[in-house]
Amino acid sequence: MKSLVVYSSRTGNTEKVARAIADCLPRPCDLLPVDQAPDLSAGGGTHGYDFVALGFWVDKGGPDAAAAKYMQAVKNCRVGLFGTLGAWPDSDHARDCIRRAEEMMAGNEVLGSFLCQGRIDPAVIAMMQKMASDAHPMTPERIARIREAERHPDEKDLADAQAAFRAMADRLAATAATATAPGDPA
Repeated sequence: MKSLVVYSSRTGNTEKVARAIADCLPRPCDLLPVDQAPDLSAGGGTHGYDFVALGFWVDKGGPDAAAAKYMQAVKNCRVGLFGTLGAWPDSDHARDCIRRAEEMMAGNEVLGSFLCQGRIDPAVIAMMQKMASDAHPMTPERIARIREAERHPDEKDLADAQAAFRAMADRLAATAATATAPGDPA
């Protein structure tokens, strides 16, 4: 099984998760930032990749612009999605972010997803503080969440990401083995 891990990272959080995922996928596995990733559009082909892990950092409730542009161009691939965000990864906001990412993957088979918290860029925090409004005030709860996000992704997050992507790779391997089992009519 040939794998590709593509990621977009602003502060290094998503790259850290991408590297952990690449370390656990079967070989060969290529790891590339989104600006160096191959064209996987319908016309670009799959380049022989059996599985593509696509990573992003959450911006304005969905994948960041660079990742979103790439994701929307990917076609006819088996993919797993991963991302980092400042919000709680089990929140409604996080679920909405993954749903938006999955919607961008129309024309692909999405095998699963993984989100974890990640440190928020200090420039983004400064902007949030400057623009704090009734919709997103800097409450004590929000400040506590931002402080917690500074500790992530941690070793548990990386292990959880690896477990999620190992499971996706195992499902693909099992599917491939079943498809080529002796006695199957061809």
